[in-house]
Amino acid sequence: MQPPLLIFEIIAIGFSIIIHEVAHGFMAEKLGDPTARRAGRLTLNPLKHIDPVGSILVPIITSFTHYPFGWAKPVPFNPYNLKNRRSGELLIALAGPASNILIAVVFAIIFRLGASLGYAFLDDCVYVIAINVSLAVFNLIPIPPLDGSKILFAAFPLTNRWLNARRMIEQSALILMIILVVFLWQYISPIIPTIIFFLVGY
Repeated sequence: MQPPLLIFEIIAIGFSIIIHEVAHGFMAEKLGDPTARRAGRLTLNPLKHIDPVGSILVPIITSFTHYPFGWAKPVPFNPYNLKNRRSGELLIALAGPASNILIAVVFAIIFRLGASLGYAFLDDCVYVIAINVSLAVFNLIPIPPLDGSKILFAAFPLTNRWLNARRMIEQSALILMIILVVFLWQYISPIIPTIIFFLVGY
């Protein structure tokens, strides 16, 4: 892989991840929680979001694969500030993957318009689409601390018994993530080319 292409791909992954996290923060702000804004996280400045492993190491490693992914430092929010905690947590969790799907759709439209005009940047469009579809699929997996787990948890009542069980599950997040990346991702990732085919037509 040529260095300029590698740099482009890492930047594309990085900003897709950042937009994902900022989307969580903006949704929390809209629902009554200013925590992300007060923490300075409603910004596209990469320095505010970088996680050494998820934002640098994993994107570099996975940039050599067909379906790269990574993560940034989670944007903080206080569920007790939300107007409706249960629906609020659900909407905040959905905002991140939704932002990646939106980016993928926008670049798919650019791709389809460009395909008829023969533009040379079409491969870059497909790469950005692949990144964002990968991020959306990855984050919708219902394993803590991914967004899919928060979407799943939102379906359960806010009782002390369930909240305590949730905390115990979330304490195992690191082990669950290792299992996901090492063993399960290879079985989940095949859905990604199907979605890309739907967006770009091949």
